[in-house]
Amino acid sequence: MPYMLLIYHSESAKPVFGDPNFDSHAAALRAFVKEMTGRGILISGQTLEPIGMATTVQIRHGQTETIIGSMTQPPEQLGGFYIMDCRDLDDAIQCAAKIPAATYGRIEIRPMVTHACGAHA
Repeated sequence: MPYMLLIYHSESAKPVFGDPNFDSHAAALRAFVKEMTGRGILISGQTLEPIGMATTVQIRHGQTETIIGSMTQPPEQLGGFYIMDCRDLDDAIQCAAKIPAATYGRIEIRPMVTHACGAHA
């Protein structure tokens, strides 16, 4: 069953190049990807640009409005995701617990709805 594992964290909490913990974080991330790829369950994964790079779109009174940046500045932002084909929720939980960002953020697990045509509403 496909699950999306959404990675939320404070942008200031994520180790960045030059931080003392960056090398160990990067090694843990590579190990996670290698393990999930080896199991054949990793479908996709991406890191998102910082929230300041976001563009927000909304339709109000029939007009498209765009806002550069996010409408809100919550303490934790969506920083990335993985799409994984896990056996069940227990398997997805075990995978989420291995994502290095779980040590400084949180991982939300969402089952994905699959449609025959591939379109989602």
